[in-house]
Amino acid sequence: MKRALISVYDKAGIVDFAKGLESLDWEIVSTGGTYRLLKENGVEAVEIDQVTGFPEILDGRVKTINPLIHGGILFRRDLESHRSVVELMGIVPIDIVINNLYPFEETVSRADATPNEIIENIDIGGPSMIRAAAKNYKDVTVIVDPSDYGTVLAELRMNGVTTLETRTALARKAFSLTAFYDALIAGYFNEIQGVSFPELLTLPYRKRDSLRYGENPHQRAAFYVESTKLSGTIAGAKQLHGKALSFNNINDANGAIALIKEFDEPAAVAIKHANPCGVGSALTLLEAFEKAYSADPESIFGGIVALNGEVTGQIAEMLKEIFLEIIIAPSFSSEALDILTAKKNLRLLAVDGLMNAESPRLQLKQVQGGLLLQDSNQRLLGEEIPSVTKRFPDDAEIEDLLFAWKVAKHISSNGVVLAKNKMTVGIGLGEVNRFWAVEEAIKRSGDRAPGSVLASDGFFPFRDSLKALAAAGVTAVIQPGGSVKDEEVIEEADENGIAMLFTGIRHFRH
Repeated sequence: MKRALISVYDKAGIVDFAKGLESLDWEIVSTGGTYRLLKENGVEAVEIDQVTGFPEILDGRVKTINPLIHGGILFRRDLESHRSVVELMGIVPIDIVINNLYPFEETVSRADATPNEIIENIDIGGPSMIRAAAKNYKDVTVIVDPSDYGTVLAELRMNGVTTLETRTALARKAFSLTAFYDALIAGYFNEIQGVSFPELLTLPYRKRDSLRYGENPHQRAAFYVESTKLSGTIAGAKQLHGKALSFNNINDANGAIALIKEFDEPAAVAIKHANPCGVGSALTLLEAFEKAYSADPESIFGGIVALNGEVTGQIAEMLKEIFLEIIIAPSFSSEALDILTAKKNLRLLAVDGLMNAESPRLQLKQVQGGLLLQDSNQRLLGEEIPSVTKRFPDDAEIEDLLFAWKVAKHISSNGVVLAKNKMTVGIGLGEVNRFWAVEEAIKRSGDRAPGSVLASDGFFPFRDSLKALAAAGVTAVIQPGGSVKDEEVIEEADENGIAMLFTGIRHFRH
């Protein structure tokens, strides 16, 4: 008689699966709560201590770690030396292992979980059995996902055994699960120890979607999400309407969410190719969106809009007139949904906790042969923001400077932002020369540059940019400072009556 070992935390579908095995004359060995559930449902299971001759001890911490269990899983059926040992020791082969693990992921994600609860939900016996069965996949079938019960039963009914191809695929899933599980545990210990950059890096991500393609149609892509802390992120967004998100949609939406989080008052952000093309803030969300749209009514075409308040019917009426890929907001009124869902392909994303201050703790960037890891850029300003020119900016200029500085943090370097009345009027970004970025911002501002202010994500290395800004009528500048030519740049600003603040912090984004 073939023997299966069943010990599962997630008991979905296990009774029907066990009954299916029983109908094929399999003997079932089980543990604890799984054993009781099977017995209550008429499955003639054998409790594990009847096999081992040893009771569960230490509040269930030790129950399956036993040579009579692991020997039955691990011995190689093709080796006479292995067969003779298990026969001599009275070890019965175990041909299928069905196991899933204590809910460490769910427990560590709970805000009210105590350290003791978290530790007690670290499974020991489960991963050991899973890894043993997966290692011996040529002889043993391991199941960690209830969705595989049907496939295994179908093969057993047809052939009496599972195919090597199936056992290999199930072993792959098993090792992926134990690696993910251990990565979660390692992450927890890194967190309680305050270790951001451990000696060995393990990152637990779960696949959420296969994407149609990547940045370009010839690139394959998928979307993986963190296991916890998804509130206020693109990974935690709830799609209310529209076709599936693409790789570029997700990347651009992530940029929109990161920028909108910078604002406390009502704000609207328009994003194109992961860069802002129009940003506005005001006393009302409607006015903020009008500013964002007016900032660049052409580039917004085919872009993404994020708002930090509920989309009302009035705002929706304006949005529906523009071709947009995605609209992101904390919520949408029923009237807004009626209006916007009339556009078949428009994606509507509700992001619960959109304005949560918490951002990803770390940022990753892959390079050939390696991975760069850094703290996420959560600071906006230095401890002091001194005025370094003879003229100090007035209140309106300061308000616009701080607004522009928030936007400059989220554009590709080298980048600068021109703003007026808390609205972007010209953006120059992604240039290899900062003067070119200034030229582009002025050019794109049209006749709106006079009276505007400028934010630069990095310092000005020469006075030429200040000359150009003065000629365009820009009245104030905010920049990190720190150039060896700061004095020359300040002198140029003073000669043209431009007020200038030094933040003491830069915001490169590569």
